[in-house]
Amino acid sequence: MSLSSPTELGTSAPAAEPATGLRRSMGSRHLVMIAMGGVIGSGLFLSSGYTISQAGPLGAVLAYLVGAFVVYLVMACLGELAIAYPVSGAFHIYAARSIGPATGFTTAWLYWLCWAVAIGSEFTASGLLMQRWFPGVDVWVWCVVFALILFSLNAISSRVFGESEFWFSIIKVGAILVLIVLGGAALFGFHPLAGGDHPVLFSNFATSAGLFPNGFTGVLVTALAVFYAFSGSELIGVAAGETADPEKNIPKAMRTTVIRLLIFFVGAIAVIAATIPYDQVGLDESPFVTVFSAIGIPFAADIMNFVIITALLSAGNSGLFSCARMLFSLAEEGHAPKAFRKLTKRGIPMLALSVSMVGGLASLICSVVAPETVYLALVSVAGFAVVGVWMSITASHFFHRRAFVRAGGDVAALAYKAPFFPLVPILAFTLCLVSLVGIAFDPNQVAALYFGVPFVAGCYLFFHFKYGRSRTALR
Repeated sequence: MSLSSPTELGTSAPAAEPATGLRRSMGSRHLVMIAMGGVIGSGLFLSSGYTISQAGPLGAVLAYLVGAFVVYLVMACLGELAIAYPVSGAFHIYAARSIGPATGFTTAWLYWLCWAVAIGSEFTASGLLMQRWFPGVDVWVWCVVFALILFSLNAISSRVFGESEFWFSIIKVGAILVLIVLGGAALFGFHPLAGGDHPVLFSNFATSAGLFPNGFTGVLVTALAVFYAFSGSELIGVAAGETADPEKNIPKAMRTTVIRLLIFFVGAIAVIAATIPYDQVGLDESPFVTVFSAIGIPFAADIMNFVIITALLSAGNSGLFSCARMLFSLAEEGHAPKAFRKLTKRGIPMLALSVSMVGGLASLICSVVAPETVYLALVSVAGFAVVGVWMSITASHFFHRRAFVRAGGDVAALAYKAPFFPLVPILAFTLCLVSLVGIAFDPNQVAALYFGVPFVAGCYLFFHFKYGRSRTALR
């Protein structure tokens, strides 16, 4: 597979199908919802309460603002790369072309493992939540049911996947908008269904221990974790090879995704933090349930149970798509078995999809059989991988633009260019690196370094011994 040379990257991408056989059948709205589907999951619906309890109300809002800023920086770099290399499963392509094939190889396997673990986690959590309505049905039964559903959605066509993710995400986004609108109205005094006193505006922000009840250190540690909450936004790059008119749709999807994440995440966190005292939030239920109950929404727990299951399946749906495309792309590069390149008549890499589903089910089994050993290692590497991939994207953009200019390319002619080069990629890379260093000071996250660093080193060593030192692994 050949890609454009640096001097050709400013030209328009062809409208024809990519040479790989994957279909360009997704538009801008599909890309946006794929990214939203990957990001909006248990991190917002279940874990946001813990974030608020650690950082305090104001600290949590600041942490999510920083997270949204980093997402913007990474997406700016990703936008330029995705148009320059509009291929499916493209993260490791960026790194292989701009940095070196060993870095591309490592990036690909990090990201594949990240989502393979996530798939198993989503199935398990969804099965556990179904126990609320069907206590007599074992969790594993629901895991199998959900696995079959998501596999079928991915196996038909990329457009069916995009449509399913669009509607999955609509449900989640709808719940967030309802929380922001009704919760915000209640803070202004309009809460006809709620009995008793209700906080007014941001009165909860002034805690008895000050604006930052656990000190600014609590905010810093929370900001590091928030980076992980925004993971999934980079899925737009994975779907680039199956996007119609990438020069138009990718930048549009990037901008829309960043704006919506900023509104949804920061808006939801602000409403939750202003409604529930920081020392009472997220201890025994979803903060969304707590807010809906506080403003008097009937059947709040059942409604949110459905929404959270949808959110988990949506994330699993995006994750399975990402895993399959990453294996397909590795096979295209000659760094995975050639069988993963085989496509169905509808342009689906079926074997890659099947192996990815097996990987997800394997992580599910590990979560039950060895939760304190094998599964802990997998989850730690997955968390580490998210920031590692972001660093790879920003570094790839830095070296890509520099090579483009040195080869005589005209930056003004690019269909999309990240602003303020080289500040944007350098700042994004630095903030991601700081988050990894900061993990060492958080006992709850330090395991990511213990397992993540050796995993990365192992990938580089394997590449060295398997493929040698050649930087021309492309065919």
